[in-house]
Amino acid sequence: MMSNEEKATNTSNAYFNLVSVLYHALEGARTYAIYVRDAQNAGDQEMAQFFSQRQQEEVNCADRAKQLLSSRITAATMNQQNVNQQQPSQPWS
Repeated sequence: MMSNEEKATNTSNAYFNLVSVLYHALEGARTYAIYVRDAQNAGDQEMAQFFSQRQQEEVNCADRAKQLLSSRITAATMNQQNVNQQQPSQPWS
């Protein structure tokens, strides 16, 4: 049974959550890039390195989310194609 959230978006909670993680990881990576620049401008290489490492973690998270999303979309598409092929075709009148 679909939850109210799933009905509202016509998207499963699992897919919605994965897209949300992807979005927030990308936003985090972009924000950390600003922090890196600010630290570099201030001449604080230790802080710049810290923010750069956090940025890379967010990029890695986003990449993993993209992989998971891609594999699930591919699987769902293939399943739908299989279902469509199994249904008898209706001759048009």
